[in-house]
Amino acid sequence: MAYDMYQEVILQHYRTPRNFGPLEGADHVGEESNPLCGDHITLRLRVDPATQTIREVRFEGDGCAISVASASMLTEKLAGLSLEDAGRLTRDDVLKNLGIPLSPVRMKCALTGFAALGHALHPTPASATAPPSA
Repeated sequence: MAYDMYQEVILQHYRTPRNFGPLEGADHVGEESNPLCGDHITLRLRVDPATQTIREVRFEGDGCAISVASASMLTEKLAGLSLEDAGRLTRDDVLKNLGIPLSPVRMKCALTGFAALGHALHPTPASATAPPSA
């Protein structure tokens, strides 16, 4: 059954995540947390300045099997993409990659790494999120 195969792939990515660990000298960094289950993912990209292609991608964090596996699978998809192509990825691309039906709560888990990618590609200026000074 295909569903069993996808479950096994998710467990493999959870037990041995690909591209897991720090990335010194990252050009783009994004973080996302899921307060419902405590997932936290930090995604880092190193980009070739001439081609705007992702040369290296790594992630760190804690989370449930769905969250970690989804982030791991996402990093495999991102390696070698241009920033423009990475920005075209959709939540449906990420969910399809997992290959299993998810409840709304689990969907948020699966999209934690994708949200971190969005923050890495479109950082919010610190001044926009900082409280006004007195």
